[in-house]
Amino acid sequence: MEIDSFFTFLFITIILWALLFVFSKLYPHKLFNSVFLSGALFFTVLIILYLFTNDMADSMIITLFAIFMALLLVPFLLIINGITMLKNEGRSIANMLSLLLGIGIEIGELAFILNVVFNYSLGVEFFEKIGLFMTFTGVSVFYFSFLLLLFVLYMIYFQYVPHRYNFEYIIIHGCGLLEGYKVSKLLSNRIDKAIKVFHKGKDKAIFICSGGKGGNETISEAQAIAGYLREKGISEDHIIEENRSVSTEENLRFSYEIIKDRGGSKRIVLVSSNYHVYRCVLLAHQMGIPCVGIGAKVAFYYWPSAVIREFVAVCARKDNLIKIFFGYLLVVSPFIYVLFRR
Repeated sequence: MEIDSFFTFLFITIILWALLFVFSKLYPHKLFNSVFLSGALFFTVLIILYLFTNDMADSMIITLFAIFMALLLVPFLLIINGITMLKNEGRSIANMLSLLLGIGIEIGELAFILNVVFNYSLGVEFFEKIGLFMTFTGVSVFYFSFLLLLFVLYMIYFQYVPHRYNFEYIIIHGCGLLEGYKVSKLLSNRIDKAIKVFHKGKDKAIFICSGGKGGNETISEAQAIAGYLREKGISEDHIIEENRSVSTEENLRFSYEIIKDRGGSKRIVLVSSNYHVYRCVLLAHQMGIPCVGIGAKVAFYYWPSAVIREFVAVCARKDNLIKIFFGYLLVVSPFIYVLFRR
């Protein structure tokens, strides 16, 4: 029986990894790939544990417990990161995102756990008194924490999807300049990554430096990027400036207009920060722009807050919002049913 279960789970694991590989190649911008990824990871861990325990039931319990503990650990890490962000980047709403989210998740998880312990330890019905509200809150928090975890897993996987490096155009997404004209560390990481992509290619690509001039900037981001490229030895005939855009969507639209006017095979790669590149590719595909994305590293402490912003931006899109809403209704419907029956 154990051997049968092992081979069944092994088969499921292989299928899930195969589906992930195929769909992430065909539809890299689709968030449902995170379901394949999480399922593949779950069954992979289950199989590995079975090889050590020789008991499928024990392996399942350990795996589920590890997932539960990971969800409990998330708010602590977010709170620590939020404090680090405030120390290193200063006080602002954006820099407080991970701290506030961590506190919110922690409250919701504690509400759920205390409710379960309180009711079961006293032998009280699970949905008595304020227990239903606390459980409803906790389940809601766990649901959105799980969605965030799926998103983070896929973003990490997205960074390591292999690409061919024979690109014709490299679009570099701009970001804010220091003192209105200096290339920031965040932006220089993007440009340095783009230069590495450039040197890996067989044909010498054209850089599209994308970014307009913000209200507090004396030059456009495109001009700053182009200047940095020249300093790194990139010749003028490989640099084009797109200096009108003020958003990610405009970065893509105006850059693609330049590419279409120039013709060619249009082998395009988008280079941005690793937390931002998934949404860039998502927007590009929805705009009909054929491309892949490559992310540049950012400071580790900066990453969680940036990912939260990206998560909210991706979830807020109409197609994803509908799916998330119906998924949420499916999860909380038993609690709603009990509430209206009371």
